[in-house]
Amino acid sequence: MHEMSLTEGVIRILEDQAATHDFTRVKTVWLEIGELSSVDPESMLFCFDAVARGSAVAAGAKLEIVRVAGRAFCLDCAEAVALGHRGDPCPRCGGWSLQVTAGEEMRVKELEVE
Repeated sequence: MHEMSLTEGVIRILEDQAATHDFTRVKTVWLEIGELSSVDPESMLFCFDAVARGSAVAAGAKLEIVRVAGRAFCLDCAEAVALGHRGDPCPRCGGWSLQVTAGEEMRVKELEVE
């Protein structure tokens, strides 16, 4: 499960930000996860609770998942389209020349701290 190591990375980011911005505790983390990122949001929630327990900054914090829809630009029909899964054809023209424009990301969007 690669979500465990991803969650450990998120906790390191929180600890680094606490040291940089002088806060002592994270109350809520908003984490953007793209539909095309190959990250399972439910696994991230499970792992976050387990990993955050070992962090002075993140213990007891709440993780809120913000899902980012997959989007792509079709080079065949020159249209921006929704993309549900990597490897799907263009839903407008059926072409395969798609350039992903959104939905691959995983990033800390916002923090509530004290």
